[in-house]
Amino acid sequence: MNLLHELNEQQKHAVTLTTGPVLVLAGAGSGKTRTITYKIAHLIAQQLARPEQILAVTFTNKAAEEMRTRVVGLLQALSASPLICTFHSLAVRVLRRHAHRVGYRPDFTICDTDDQKTILRNVYEELKLADKDLPIRRSHAVISRSKNKSWGPEQYLQRSGDYDAEIIFKIFLSYQKYLEQSNAVDFDDLLLLTVKLFEEHPAMRREYSSRYQYILIDEYQDTNPPQYEIVKSLADVQQNITAVGDEDQSIYSFRGADIRNILEFERDFPGAVVVKLEQNYRSTSPILEAATALVSHNVHRKGKTLWTENPGGEPNEIYVAPTPEAEADFVCRSIHHHLQEGERNIAVMYRTNFQSRQFEEALRRFRIPYQLVGGVSFYNRKEIKDILAYLRLVINAHDNVSLLRVINEPSRGIGRITQEKLHQLSRESGVSLWASVQIAVQNNLFPAKTHLALQKFVQIIQEGMELLDLPLYSVVEKIAQASGYLEMLKRENTEEADNRILNINELIAAAREWIGTGGSVQDFLDNAALRSEADEFDASAPVTLITLHNAKGLEFPVVFLAGCEEGLVPHSRSLEEDALEEERRLFYVGMTRAQKKLYFSFSRVRRFYGAEGPGASQPSRFLMEIPERLLMQVQVPSRTYGGSVVPDGSFARGSERRLHGFVSGAMIFHDRFGHGRILQVEPLGDDLKITVQFPGLGIKKMLQSYARLKLV
Repeated sequence: MNLLHELNEQQKHAVTLTTGPVLVLAGAGSGKTRTITYKIAHLIAQQLARPEQILAVTFTNKAAEEMRTRVVGLLQALSASPLICTFHSLAVRVLRRHAHRVGYRPDFTICDTDDQKTILRNVYEELKLADKDLPIRRSHAVISRSKNKSWGPEQYLQRSGDYDAEIIFKIFLSYQKYLEQSNAVDFDDLLLLTVKLFEEHPAMRREYSSRYQYILIDEYQDTNPPQYEIVKSLADVQQNITAVGDEDQSIYSFRGADIRNILEFERDFPGAVVVKLEQNYRSTSPILEAATALVSHNVHRKGKTLWTENPGGEPNEIYVAPTPEAEADFVCRSIHHHLQEGERNIAVMYRTNFQSRQFEEALRRFRIPYQLVGGVSFYNRKEIKDILAYLRLVINAHDNVSLLRVINEPSRGIGRITQEKLHQLSRESGVSLWASVQIAVQNNLFPAKTHLALQKFVQIIQEGMELLDLPLYSVVEKIAQASGYLEMLKRENTEEADNRILNINELIAAAREWIGTGGSVQDFLDNAALRSEADEFDASAPVTLITLHNAKGLEFPVVFLAGCEEGLVPHSRSLEEDALEEERRLFYVGMTRAQKKLYFSFSRVRRFYGAEGPGASQPSRFLMEIPERLLMQVQVPSRTYGGSVVPDGSFARGSERRLHGFVSGAMIFHDRFGHGRILQVEPLGDDLKITVQFPGLGIKKMLQSYARLKLV
């Protein structure tokens, strides 16, 4: 098959490099997925490798499914399928076969974020800690961040400079012990255990790196240390690795992603060939010119200049709103206009989740349907998680997390005090909660009413175990009935309960469809556990509200970048050099999602946390880094807000420059009060009234001319 005539010269070059390491620097909209799928097809069509000798790894199930579909479409009939999956799916596949080599049974349970917080709540009770003293949210974030660095509890204690490191160390230790006793792992453990397997068992490393003749890694800039180690292990023997990514779109350092992995690829894989994909097929020239001008201010990059053959293109527009309400009003009126013109799938993007409220209220006012990305996905709905927890218990009765979730759901008289006593029995006997429940039933350790409830619960799980030879959908349906869950919802007899029943029916339908895949019950549970927010995105929605981080990998005909203000983007917590570069990359990602039209907007007034009231805000420095010729200001007539007429603002670069960097979110130093962060800046004649928050001292208001503040 001659597939190459459908590629441009650089794509063709990347596809035909079939020996040794290759780094493909794929700019936004440059055909990254096309290049990967055509390379897989080329390797198979030219008989350079059999399908089962090819491994492609990406970051979302949705991206993996798209790649699989494209490869099948290109090659039509395949004797076998190449393995195209996410890092976590790959880890599950490996560990289901070899978990015993790293101290786990193959039927381990995968814990999601809610499960992890449930474990931490139990750890807090055991250690007699209170959430108000050390929020569980913080402990969870620190533990996950540590694992993303490949740190265990001991390494965290040694290397962390956290003021509360010693207590988090104890929490971390207890958390890991709880997981191990439950034969359960979290998402981070999936990667760490795979790294451990390859490190401690060289034969396993050789087996997998010999099995896959060609390895293709998508979004390489997003890999964290454990993923990097897995890649190195898999490429150990053949060295035929193709890494595809874009350092200008590295925006996930908070998840542990390390931009150095892509910047130092040639060092890690000597002799690597670098191919740049710079022709953009997504956006118009005005959008690309503005985005390229912005990101060129970054130092840590290899450098690309995106260009397009797309003709013309509308100018990028900027709207200066007097208030957040006026900003939302402008955005929704503009959306209404585009919808009337026949446009669909319009995106409103912002830096942080709280910003969605104004736009949600305005869209409802305009009666424009929308989806909010980051809401509760199907597999995260309570009733779905509850039924799946029953199913997980049927597979692995020693799963403490699932047991605690459903032992009294629906309510059957096994309350908090009973559960605490079961925990105590579990600790004293050194057994799982399931075993402690059985001990309690066998030895009549509880009053008659509680005894009967525990006995009934044991019966439900044991009968479920006997159902596993039935078709999966039948198992799910019978568990939903036998547990009393469906009956509970029917008794409620509310619209919400009816919707929850429909969701359970949808889960049963999903289980019925799963039979066609040939996968097992365990595979079904793994698939549900590994679903992400990105997999729930509906491309047919008229309007999408989405954060900049969640927007990566997507594209929209029309994009509104809202809240383009100092303190929001760049975020006030991200003003150091490396963090500022990532904020700039984040803004760049938002810009390059737009296909035809790009809007920027910001409000002259914004209420900041800790401030007494709304204060003046300043346009993002990133807007200043875009050439003036590429921005056209939108003029909107004055509108009435709160009973008074408020004129729209103007985007005056000169006046902003005269602030000399004293803008909301900036860090300053005061000779008497020390370091602080600017919350508000208000013009006062020829002077500036500046509101600053000083750690430990509170909020101070001062005039710039007298305060002699120094920018940090």
